[in-house]
Amino acid sequence: MSHYFTGNAKTTLVLLAAFAVIASAHIAGAAGQKIRVYSVEAKGYIMSEKVIKTDDEWRKLLTPEQFEIARKAGTERAFDNAYWNNHDKGVYRCVCCGLDLFDSDTKFESGTGWPSFYAPIAKENVVTKEDRFLIFEIRTEVLCARCGAHLGHVFKDGPRPTGLRYCMNSAALKFVKN
Repeated sequence: MSHYFTGNAKTTLVLLAAFAVIASAHIAGAAGQKIRVYSVEAKGYIMSEKVIKTDDEWRKLLTPEQFEIARKAGTERAFDNAYWNNHDKGVYRCVCCGLDLFDSDTKFESGTGWPSFYAPIAKENVVTKEDRFLIFEIRTEVLCARCGAHLGHVFKDGPRPTGLRYCMNSAALKFVKN
């Protein structure tokens, strides 16, 4: 006897499968497990849950420099940071939560003294907001989508294919070599 599903039965099965995936992710997240979703198109992990900690909790996990830059929107000195001249292949992750942010394949020499990339590993992994800290210039701040860490700024003077320059602070990143 041959079994097949018609329209309503197929829809029900798809909805049940989707519900099972969402429920298991919710249960795992509630149990404190990190949930990562791999994205083939983006060559990395996309953000799937938020990480929220107090300043005291972040201070225990980060060096004073990392805390000042990632949690208080500081900026490190140009040409005097870990990754501005790094040419190894690998992935740059958020120093606070470990989310994959940039791939070495998108890194380029901007001449600014900070590590610069023309695109994030997945657009969902970073968020941007208007930064009016400088009186004479409105900039676009780049933050980790998972934990809100300040990463740096993005400018519209980068190379092709995007024309963007994600100018990041090394202290907000952790490089993992391939």
